[in-house]
Amino acid sequence: MLVREWMTPDPVTIRPDTPVLEAMRHLKEKGFRRLPVVESGRLVGIVTDKDLKDAMPSKATTLSVWELNYLLSKLTVSEVMAKPVITVGVDEPLEEAALLMEEYKIGGLPVLEGGRLVGIITITDVLKSFIEVMGLKEGGLRITFDTPDRPGALARAAQAVPPANIVSVATAGMHGGLRRIVMRVTGEGAEDVPERLKAAGETVVDVRKSEPRL
Repeated sequence: MLVREWMTPDPVTIRPDTPVLEAMRHLKEKGFRRLPVVESGRLVGIVTDKDLKDAMPSKATTLSVWELNYLLSKLTVSEVMAKPVITVGVDEPLEEAALLMEEYKIGGLPVLEGGRLVGIITITDVLKSFIEVMGLKEGGLRITFDTPDRPGALARAAQAVPPANIVSVATAGMHGGLRRIVMRVTGEGAEDVPERLKAAGETVVDVRKSEPRL
C-alpha cells in the first residue's frame, strides 16, 4: 500500500499572510485539523488547530475587545505555523508515513510529488488502512498463534488452513522465542482451523469470532 492510495488529494491550503482568525474559520467550516501553508506553489509550513488556539490571547488578558480584535487582525499564519515541515513522498509505503508520524508525534503529513504538494495523510487514514489490511470488516475467525522463528514456519502453518480461506496475516513480534502470528480466516472449515493448527504443532494463543461488518 502506498501513501497515494490513502491520502486526501488536493488539500485545502492557505498563504503565510492569511490572518489567524481566517485560518481558524477555514478549519471550523471544513472540519479539518491542519492546513498546509503554501507560497508561490511551494510548501512553506503547516498550521494546526492547536497552533491557532495557542496563539489566541489568554482569557485572563486585560486588553479590551477592540484591542484584541486589532491584535488578532494583524496576527498571520506565518507567525504561528510549524516549519520546516515533515513530509512524505506520494509513492512511499504507507508504513513509512505511519513511522514518521510516530517518530515526530504529529497527526498528519503533507504529501509531496516532485516537490509539489499533492495531498495530505493523517492518523485517521492510517487507521482505515489498518482495518482493511487486517480484514476486520470481513468477519470470520481471528486466530493468534506462536510459531518457530525460522524459514518455512509460516508456510507450514498455512497448510493447516484449507479449505478455509486466509483473509489476512500479520506478525506481532516475538514472544518467548517464538514469532507471534495473527491470522484471519473465513469460509468453509474456518471453525476447525485452530485445531488443525494445533495438530500441526502451532501454539494457539487466542481465538475470536466476529461477524462481517461490510
